[in-house]
Amino acid sequence: MSEFTLSFIWYLVIGVAVIFYVALDGFDLGVGIMNFFTKKDDERRIFLNSIGPVWDGNEVWLVIVGGALFAGFPDVYATLFSGFYNLCMILLAGLIFRAVAIEFRSKRKSMKWRSIWDAVFSVSSLLISFGLGVTLGNLIIGIPLNENGDFVGSFALFFRPFPILIGLFTISLLMMHGSIYLAMKTEGALHKRLRVWAKRCIMIFVGFYVVTTVATWIGAPHMFERFRENPWFLVVPLLALLSILNVPRMFTRNSDGWAFLSSCGCILLLFCVFGIGTFPYLVRSTINPDTASLTFFNSSASVLTLKVLLIIVAIGVPLVLAYGTMIYRVFRGKVKLEKSSY
Repeated sequence: MSEFTLSFIWYLVIGVAVIFYVALDGFDLGVGIMNFFTKKDDERRIFLNSIGPVWDGNEVWLVIVGGALFAGFPDVYATLFSGFYNLCMILLAGLIFRAVAIEFRSKRKSMKWRSIWDAVFSVSSLLISFGLGVTLGNLIIGIPLNENGDFVGSFALFFRPFPILIGLFTISLLMMHGSIYLAMKTEGALHKRLRVWAKRCIMIFVGFYVVTTVATWIGAPHMFERFRENPWFLVVPLLALLSILNVPRMFTRNSDGWAFLSSCGCILLLFCVFGIGTFPYLVRSTINPDTASLTFFNSSASVLTLKVLLIIVAIGVPLVLAYGTMIYRVFRGKVKLEKSSY
């Protein structure tokens, strides 16, 4: 197997891991954001218990992304975790505090104690969602990298208008994703209210989708070059649009499960559009895109390293998928509060 083929396979592995992370941990983050909109203790417990059995398993995909970058694309890993250092630390803090909030929240019956951890849970979920979007936005328009692959900008550079828009777009996407998941997992009066919230979240997301598409056309025209060169790639954004339109269609028919799957399809196809638009770049340089950017080929590890890693992934990923499938099957259905619940 050639070095180019191995590098491309690892490019796809990382892409698949990112999609799994956003689709799975994405509804956890959406649930955390939706936690802002209820103040009843029982309802907040239902929110937590809807994700309680699965949230930590969902984050495994983020570990896979980090490990694959570290071993498979060391130059990209070095650039991202040095240039994006402050942003990465903020995201890491959000992940830590969210996990602590989930586990600590119900350890005491004090409402003040629970309110504090509820706020931490919601704020950290919002922060992570926004941070992920800002990171993607910067990867789309590029960052200043010199010929050595070193970041030569400032922290404030990450908060340009376009990355901020992508951050808000990501929040709207995950709010839609999480609210549909909650509607699928609840019943009674809470379920009825969640359906109203979810419909509003869907409308907000569609609005942000239109604005973001126009902004990308204006601010990042290079994202459309590959579609102009290969018009058959246009089937991907078309399918993404159809998937987005199918979300409200299924939801208004009370097919919450199909609406949730359509939302997962949105995430999958939008990342495919992102991948096609940015290919072959992993980190695009705004100084000299042709020579200073990091691609999947010029930043990959040695052939031997990629081969060994591929064997590990071939063994490990099916185990992760099997574990996830089992957990989702065991804990399927509506959420019921019990003594052992969060």
